[in-house]
Amino acid sequence: MSALLPRPLAHPLLAGADADVALVGERGSLTYGQLRDRVAERSALLGAARRLVMLSCRRDVETIVSLLAALAGGHPVILVDEGAGAAARLRQSILAEYDPDTTVAVRGGETVIEHRREASAHELHPDLALLLSTSGSTGSPKLVRLSRANLESNAAAIAEYLDLGARDRGATTLPLHYCYGLSIVTSHLAAGASVLLTERSVIEPAFWSEAEHARVTSLAGVPHTFDLLETSAADPFALPSLRLMMQAGGKLGADRVRRWARHGAAHGVDLVVMYGATEATARMAYLPPALAEQRPEAIGIAIPGGALRIDGPDAEGCGELVYTGPNVMMGYASTPADLARGPELDELRTGDIARIAPDGLVEIVGRASRFVKLFGLRVDLDRLEGLLAERGLPAHAVEGPDGVLVGSPASPGELECVPAVLASATGLPTRSFGVARLDDLALTSSGKPDRAPLRALADELAAAAHELRDESTLERHDDPAALAEAVRSLFAVVLDRPRATESDSFVALDGDSLAYVEVVVRLERIVGELPREWPSLSAAELGALAAERRGAAARGAVEARGRRGASATVTEGADAREHPRQGRRLATALARWRGSLATLEAPVALRSLAIVLIVGTHANLLGVQGGAHVLLAVLGYNLARFQLAGATRRARVRSLARAAAMIGVPAVLWIGGVALVAGTYEPTTAMLLNSLLGDQSGWSEQWRFWFIEAAVWATLLAVLVLLVPGADRLERRSPFAAALAVLAVALAVRVLSTGGIQAGAVERYALPGVLWLMALGWLVARAETTSQRVVASLAAVVGTAGFFGDPQREAVVIAGLLALVWVRSIRVPRVAIPAITAIATSSLFVYLVHWELYPLLEDDAPLAATVVSFAAGMAVCAVWRGALGLPRRWRRRRNPASARLRVD
Repeated sequence: MSALLPRPLAHPLLAGADADVALVGERGSLTYGQLRDRVAERSALLGAARRLVMLSCRRDVETIVSLLAALAGGHPVILVDEGAGAAARLRQSILAEYDPDTTVAVRGGETVIEHRREASAHELHPDLALLLSTSGSTGSPKLVRLSRANLESNAAAIAEYLDLGARDRGATTLPLHYCYGLSIVTSHLAAGASVLLTERSVIEPAFWSEAEHARVTSLAGVPHTFDLLETSAADPFALPSLRLMMQAGGKLGADRVRRWARHGAAHGVDLVVMYGATEATARMAYLPPALAEQRPEAIGIAIPGGALRIDGPDAEGCGELVYTGPNVMMGYASTPADLARGPELDELRTGDIARIAPDGLVEIVGRASRFVKLFGLRVDLDRLEGLLAERGLPAHAVEGPDGVLVGSPASPGELECVPAVLASATGLPTRSFGVARLDDLALTSSGKPDRAPLRALADELAAAAHELRDESTLERHDDPAALAEAVRSLFAVVLDRPRATESDSFVALDGDSLAYVEVVVRLERIVGELPREWPSLSAAELGALAAERRGAAARGAVEARGRRGASATVTEGADAREHPRQGRRLATALARWRGSLATLEAPVALRSLAIVLIVGTHANLLGVQGGAHVLLAVLGYNLARFQLAGATRRARVRSLARAAAMIGVPAVLWIGGVALVAGTYEPTTAMLLNSLLGDQSGWSEQWRFWFIEAAVWATLLAVLVLLVPGADRLERRSPFAAALAVLAVALAVRVLSTGGIQAGAVERYALPGVLWLMALGWLVARAETTSQRVVASLAAVVGTAGFFGDPQREAVVIAGLLALVWVRSIRVPRVAIPAITAIATSSLFVYLVHWELYPLLEDDAPLAATVVSFAAGMAVCAVWRGALGLPRRWRRRRNPASARLRVD
């Protein structure tokens, strides 16, 4: 190509009018006109002469602009994942093998174009436009060669059978280097529709906020996406604008297709099940949504412009499925020389065994490459996996050295039955089936089953002529997977959720403030300092983060040793030999000191410190007031992080109500019990109504549980607010502004109830007077930027100054609130972690019981009064948590199969 292309007004993939919105992202929207201008500018930067471009993909505007610019300029472009780990290894492999002339990547929100040479070093076929990898995570640099006609015809066909138009808006729920994810963008733009660009997962509440705000009309997913939706609190049908859900990228079970189709129909949402492959650009067949409930086992009919046939059908009409159409790839590329080759295929042999049913719909019955011959019989590996899945055993199956090798993350006890189950189903001897225990079932970056690790294990066994003998498990060592399993096990044990999976998060498992402290402390041992959004991260994501940090630490240690070695070489002279020794001693001492410290989340430390101040001050051991008011703000902070993290309004309401019950029920039982035995408290106190119905004239023992009353009623008030139409939607769209508005209202209520800035003797404990502290904690949880934290800090200072009429008490509260705003974590001696954990976890029960204990000893032994209060509170907490777990343990004893806690 000898000249720059003009502004691509008639670009087939940009069909919208200039004024229509094309892309929606975090920084606003981009119209088709603006997108065309950006594409023309980027095309000029890529240059006029054709060159091989490698584009590292993100789900953002910059990636799409670069892709369209390369296509407009006639530059063949290789799409690669910009991620780390296996994605980075594959990217480096492709870079080394194909030696692209230009690389394009997004760094810090800006596009970086690196021209590696003036003119192309490659001979590029005129039709070649796009190169996609089919290797998933195996690291193979084999690429699919696609033409511009392939890309445009498939985009047009998808837009036609999905009936996409300018009113539609998709979302980037899948990676753009994956043909399915790319087809979401190309089909929508080819129809003049628009796309929401987001990197978020469907299990993140923020994703659903974005989707609702952007009025997304269609969502696409692979089977793993639907797994996440089913195991999280997400409810796609809560999106008022949604009209279409799409599934491809692997087989979704017929029962699940039928269930999703039925639920979708009840909400006016169509489910379209699709079938395709990278070799067909993306799509070959689809099941019309009207047939999804009746024929969920079928892949449907060929897409517009394509055709399907069965090659060499047997007596039952089964044979290899063959597709023809304008979207069939040009061929494969294994070396740069292959980029000069033209189209080599006029049909695509899919490798799938299929039949055409009497109603004309195509049904997949297996895969040619997924069959193995044993004792003269053809065994379908997919069917074996399905049989195990029906029995609650997720597994992968591959050909092994002496039969079939099955890999599963199930427990050793569960795996023992696998050979017998499969032998019974197939009629083959049990010795035909070997079993390997995997840390997890791997997925490719596009969410498809990745059986490569199991195949690698099978190859190792075959090469070493290793016999499986009587062993039921073989362990694969994989640090990220092992760490993810450790996190999953932590969630399962601490939250008493034996069926927790690695796709679950603390929020998805209904984690509450009682379990929060223990989870944080244990989790920090695995991950280190936790990111702010950790409650919404899955066990798999936390495991990957831990692995990445450990790898970085290991590399840093190696580099440090290298630097120390270099320093020692420089100072080898006799006069300087002692200095390296002193340096090594100091480094050793520092390393030991650092190793004796552990990271602790600031809210956990504040929670522990606050309850110590409360009890110690009441018992005359300390004289520092203000701990309870700080603890209220910490409670509001935790409610916003956990209970308000639900994907739907219903989930949020349920979680808040559960949190109120977790505080209120034990409080009512304890206070009511003491009232019955000792007659100490009035019924209004036992029912947590003293602040509203009790004596307001002055402090009395009836006011002891003001903190509990404020916590419960403020939480229930939040439930009522969420039930107001539009309130939940408003909070999701503008979380900080909404929290700031609530705080302003709460401060106004406080001023009105107290008649001024300073609160009276009981006004500082009544709900109207302290509600603002929980609202402030909510605001702090929503403060993500420095400016927002400054606003929260000012609110803390202004709200507290003059409130008590006691400068020392106000200083304590302000210090605690500012720590909550600005301090994410602290380093404490590792030996202190168990004590801090126990104190923070049992803080509610310590608060409840200490009122009955410390008065017995406060005058003569304040330290003993404090220690006894904490010991009793911890004991009551242990009893309560044990009682809460009784129903689940009883159900598991009655139905052991329902509990699948993996035991290593």
